[in-house]
Formats: sequence, structure tokens, C-alpha cells
Amino acid sequence: MEGNSHQTAAQRFEGTPPTGNIASHLSGLQYPLQLSFKVIAFASQATVTDASGKTVLYTKQKLFKFREHVELFTDKTKATKLADIRTKKIIDWSARYESTDADGQPIGSVGRKGWRSIWRANYNTFNPGDENPDFSIREENPGAKVMDSILGEIPLVGLATGYLFHPKYLATRTSGEPVMRLTKQPAFFEGKFGIEKLGELSPREELNLILSYLMLVLLERRRG
Repeated sequence: MEGNSHQTAAQRFEGTPPTGNIASHLSGLQYPLQLSFKVIAFASQATVTDASGKTVLYTKQKLFKFREHVELFTDKTKATKLADIRTKKIIDWSARYESTDADGQPIGSVGRKGWRSIWRANYNTFNPGDENPDFSIREENPGAKVMDSILGEIPLVGLATGYLFHPKYLATRTSGEPVMRLTKQPAFFEGKFGIEKLGELSPREELNLILSYLMLVLLERRRG
């Protein structure tokens, strides 16, 4: 039986860690998380930190390679790898992205819902071995992303769009229970997102959703 909502991440991971170094690295994880990315030359950098300022995940990828393989590390030194995200298979003309830990053990996967994501971003998240989705990630306010993208191309005005429009992406169980939300936050010259935990999750589910949101941000950014 899962513990109450006041448990630390270390307590929630205890006894169930199929994810090697990740379990210990996420010990004491404090919400809300902060996901930020910067684009420099031909590389995209993304960092996830928790409410205490601790670096949770870091990745730096060449823009033309992130769709095939994303490597995740504990920090900017890239000394310790935590996980990999790789393209698994194509479903409904969209790829499924599978996450594994540093030892190659499965964490889960995420896939975009093809045609359903033309106007409003929709993603399915799967626990290891499941063919039916365990979570759905749905864009709550698609109009915000459209305005952010259009006005972002206008000189001077574009600088302010990060403070005007805040796309939100809600993760829910198949029952409809909300468990996480990612919200774009005000920022100049970079993308910043907050991740809130809204419901109870097993350690594997929690980690799977964090990685799913990271992949969502990378993919949605390319779409505009």
C-alpha cells in the first residue's frame, strides 16, 4: 500500500526501485519541479530542478538527434548517466519514446496521439510492458500555445509573449484522476515550466511522468 502524500521521495522509492541510480538521486525530491531549457547554436539544453534548487535531470542534445535518442544525466558535468529515451516505434504517424535507466531496465514510454494532437496536444504514457495507456497528458488551453507561437515571431512583442500566455498540460489516469500538471512560466530567452504533483503515484509512475513531460516539452517546442 502506498504511503500518504507527506512521504518523501526516498520513502516512496524504498523497496521498489527498478531504476538504479535514479532512485537514490531522486531521494528527497521536493515539488514543484522546475523544467527549463535553452537553445544554444545546434544544441538544446534542458534542466529539471526541484523546489530546493537541487538538479534532478540534465540533458544536452543536438537538435537534429533528440528525436532518436535523449541521454539524461544527474547534472551539467554529465559524469553520471541516469536514463535514456529512445524512439521505440511509430503509432498513428507518431513515435513512441521509451525510457530506460542507466542499466537498461525499462521505466516506461510516452507517445503523441497523432491526428488528435493537430490542435490540442495529446499524449499517452505507458508503464513498462503495458500496451494500453496508464495516463493521458492533455493540453488544457491550446489557444495559449497558438498565441504564444504567433506573437513570438513579432519583434519586441515576441519578447513579452512568455509573460502573457501559459500553456498547461494535465496528466490524468484513465479514471480521470489528475496526477500531475506542467505549466509554462514567464521567462525571457528561455522556456520555463513548473511541474506540480496533484495525486498519488508509485515511484515508477512518478519518474515515468517526469520523463514524459521532458519529452513533451522537446517535441512541442519543435512544433511551435
